[in-house]
Amino acid sequence: MSQPLLTLEGISKRFGATLALSGVRFDLRAGEVHALMGENGAGKSTLMKILAGNIERDAGVIRIDGQEVDIRSPRDAARHGIAIIHQELNTVPDMTVAENLALGREPKKRFGMLDRTAMEQQAREKLARIHSAIDPRRKLGSLSVGMQQMVEIARAVGENARVLVLDEPTAALSRAEALELYKLIEQMRTAGVGMIYISHRMEEVWQLADRVTVFRDGTYVGTGPLSEISPADVVRMMVGRTVADLYHHEPREPGRPLLTVKGLAGQAVGPVDLSVRAGEVVCMAGLIGSGRTEVGRLIFGADVRTSGRVEIDGRASSPANPTEAIADGVGMVPENRKEQGLFLDHSVEDNVAISSLDRFVSAGVIHRKQRRSAVLGEMKRLRLRLNAVDLPVKALSGGNQQKAALARWLLRDCDVLILDEPTRGVDIGAKREIYEQIDGLARAGKAILVISSDLPEAIGISDRLLVMRRGRIVAELESARTSEEEVMLHATGTAVNAANTGAQA
Repeated sequence: MSQPLLTLEGISKRFGATLALSGVRFDLRAGEVHALMGENGAGKSTLMKILAGNIERDAGVIRIDGQEVDIRSPRDAARHGIAIIHQELNTVPDMTVAENLALGREPKKRFGMLDRTAMEQQAREKLARIHSAIDPRRKLGSLSVGMQQMVEIARAVGENARVLVLDEPTAALSRAEALELYKLIEQMRTAGVGMIYISHRMEEVWQLADRVTVFRDGTYVGTGPLSEISPADVVRMMVGRTVADLYHHEPREPGRPLLTVKGLAGQAVGPVDLSVRAGEVVCMAGLIGSGRTEVGRLIFGADVRTSGRVEIDGRASSPANPTEAIADGVGMVPENRKEQGLFLDHSVEDNVAISSLDRFVSAGVIHRKQRRSAVLGEMKRLRLRLNAVDLPVKALSGGNQQKAALARWLLRDCDVLILDEPTRGVDIGAKREIYEQIDGLARAGKAILVISSDLPEAIGISDRLLVMRRGRIVAELESARTSEEEVMLHATGTAVNAANTGAQA
């Protein structure tokens, strides 16, 4: 084997009484995609922050091409050819693509004036290196998330990065954008760039990576080539449980309809008819753009309906906005928790209590002790650290942010709960806990409507599946009697085409 491009040995880091990393190791070869996996809190992010120079290690050695290096700042990391593409993009939306690509290294004319022509030409050259035709004069914020991510990668490649860290790079991408990213990863592999790939998506890791390393609770568990290790092996290494354990639940006995939708339509969706009974979990599946999220938003009053009606436990509900939907007993965890579901700069307590403040107010005064006690109760229920109650919610991991978003509706005690992509960007352990909460809510008599693009999840946690295509429900399937293949046949229209062909024959 060739000498590793990057080697980390015996890396340790302590934050107060918490040992975040304990003597972990990791290595990366040129032209390799090496996946780093583990639950939230396993130490992945801490190790990457050390590699990026954002925090200093307490112990351990970092080597590039076999030579020991000292990385104490992001400038040191960049000098050694290390770049990180964060899940939360490190860009300036109000600046142009060219300005973002040149940030900190702007070409100048005489007397220190910005050379905009040279800057745009350099931007075109950087974009050309990743085979991108993005116009460097466009405002970055006008681009899709996938295209913005390409700009960040172009900056890293343009600065001759040899080690590229990709942290949950497809979490906010469409399928088409993800496929473009996969092509770019192959180009960088061919160019000899070593890539550290952090993702909770097993199928993605097995499609892209050469090796996988697993951390658990700040310790190194093991490394193996993907040709010799299975997803089930990795799950056991991460959490000591099997994949099958994630979706296991005893049969549920649904009661009366709590959510009834008849002829519901919006700008690009409908008409849609559906019902969810008390004690039932119904999943909406379908390809991106099929209208799943739009149906949830129409029910919740977040989008304007053009026709149809909604009933909650037999009562008419016509919310003009989410506030009215909440008053009718409906809660929703949206697909994009950071932009639509959380107040990132506010505390965990504020985020959990915001939809239930009427419970803690009398004569215009908020009873803070009562509110704090109720919030801590929901945090304990979801296994959120109680000492995080005063932290800004943006300081939590992705999985814990999702728990905070869910805790808001647990505290509100809604009869109907809509969960849009409830486990996106969440690790295996947190997924298991969220599934347990969904099952518990159903058994407590709630009606749960889950929108999910993860087919094993959609089938595994639900009682019924509603498959959407082109803004309409095209199939209703019993989860225990269906398969991923059958769902995809309906989602793509293949089942309809096959039926028509058979009828003609």
